Amino acid sequence: MSRLQMNKSSLAQQHKDLATYKKYLPSLDLKRQQLMTERAKARACLKEMQIKQQKLIQWVKDELPMLANHDVNVNDLVTVKDVKLAQENVVGTRLPIIEFIHLHTQKYSLLAKPHWVDNAVQVISEGLQNALSIHVQQQRLTLLDRAVTTITQRVNLFEKVLIPKAEDNIKKIRIYLSDEQMTAVVRSKIAKRKRAGMAV
Repeated sequence: MSRLQMNKSSLAQQHKDLATYKKYLPSLDLKRQQLMTERAKARACLKEMQIKQQKLIQWVKDELPMLANHDVNVNDLVTVKDVKLAQENVVGTRLPIIEFIHLHTQKYSLLAKPHWVDNAVQVISEGLQNALSIHVQQQRLTLLDRAVTTITQRVNLFEKVLIPKAEDNIKKIRIYLSDEQMTAVVRSKIAKRKRAGMAV
């Protein structure tokens, strides 16, 4: 770190730096607040998705206990064939978003499988879509957490380090320049007296 120069140009530079920090701090703080709002929304959305999935699991336990029957294989009836993700910009943070989910349903004989398999196919499809949505929402939340941490660090750097340091530097330079000016005045008076004494 370079040593603080005690002169007028350094004072002007410190004033300029301070003005810049104070100019950018409100926009950084606003961005932090917006990101925190988005993070809260993402948390609420994730909780909603998880509750929806839990309700579906409970419904399966209550309404389709036959799924536990190992004589009827439903394991590969529905599979995820393709998931396409896109990105959206949320307050300067790029977040994944599901564009589409393509599920593949294995063909099965309506006569060879019990009647409840149709319901099972629907429930498995919904469960897979929910699970993928939850996974992507968790990624979004992780990225938003990271973004909030980064912006908070920047706000703290401005608020707690850069602005106080610039203000402190301005104070030091002003005191130094004031002391220098006073010393110069005293020297000038002493020199004047000496000249006056020599003239006598």
